[in-house]
Amino acid sequence: MIFSELYSAYYDTVARVLKAAVEHPLKKDELRDIIEKNAFGESILNIEPALAEGRWQLIRPDGSTPLRYPPSTPMTTLEKRWLKAVYADPRIGLFTDEDIFPGVEPLFTAADCCVFDKYSDGDPYDDEAYRKTFRLMLDAIEKRYPLSIDTVNRKGGTAHLVMMPEYLEYSEKDDKFRLRGSGCRYGDTVNLARIVRCEPYEGTFSRAPRTRLRPRTQKVEFELIDKRNALERVLMHFAHFEKQAERIGFDRYRVTISYDRDDETEMVIRILSFGPMIRVTAPKHFIELIKERLKAQKSCER
Repeated sequence: MIFSELYSAYYDTVARVLKAAVEHPLKKDELRDIIEKNAFGESILNIEPALAEGRWQLIRPDGSTPLRYPPSTPMTTLEKRWLKAVYADPRIGLFTDEDIFPGVEPLFTAADCCVFDKYSDGDPYDDEAYRKTFRLMLDAIEKRYPLSIDTVNRKGGTAHLVMMPEYLEYSEKDDKFRLRGSGCRYGDTVNLARIVRCEPYEGTFSRAPRTRLRPRTQKVEFELIDKRNALERVLMHFAHFEKQAERIGFDRYRVTISYDRDDETEMVIRILSFGPMIRVTAPKHFIELIKERLKAQKSCER
């Protein structure tokens, strides 16, 4: 809203029209084409007559404009402060060290936000070694070369891996990144925070992976009572998941969602956030996870 209210589609479209008119007089078809490509479907009924009839005194009858230079849409201080706040997110530092808008105060800071249902031991995004590893992985994924990785396992020991990085995954609830790779007999997933050394692999590496990225998809099924727009909120909340929903009663729906098994804890937390509006019906092990989570919360309250 900060951006669209100031420079909405109308402003952007008229600016494009004027930029073209500064270069050469516009014909009617050219004017209409710019409007159709950049504004809404019905905008042709408003913008074209306003410009052609002179109600907006920006285009002359011959298609030229009285403007000598193309219009510009400079950013407001409010817009800069918003972007400055977004750039203050430590995860931005994984991709760039640029300091945008020096001297501009951010609109808000992390201290102004209170986040629930999220682990507090997220990855160390401000750590220089972590950032270096992250950027190396991005480069390896883009240029397709293997990595030699030393990582701490669950028992506290060190494991050495050589793999071809495929892509990075991010868990919102865990606030952690992990690397998915191929060609390693020890597995295909590495948590970035557990890596103690990472560098390009200089030895011979077979491009054909020795192990395939196995499907890790799990499904959870639950019944939903559509009160307080619960169905709409659930579909929006799980918009980036593969899912199916079917109506089974007047205000009841059965929803099935597919997710990566590494995100099972996150999925439990997400579903519990909807309270009594959702009742998990399958699979059995997921129901047990829900019960264990609720018991743990109950014990904390006591």
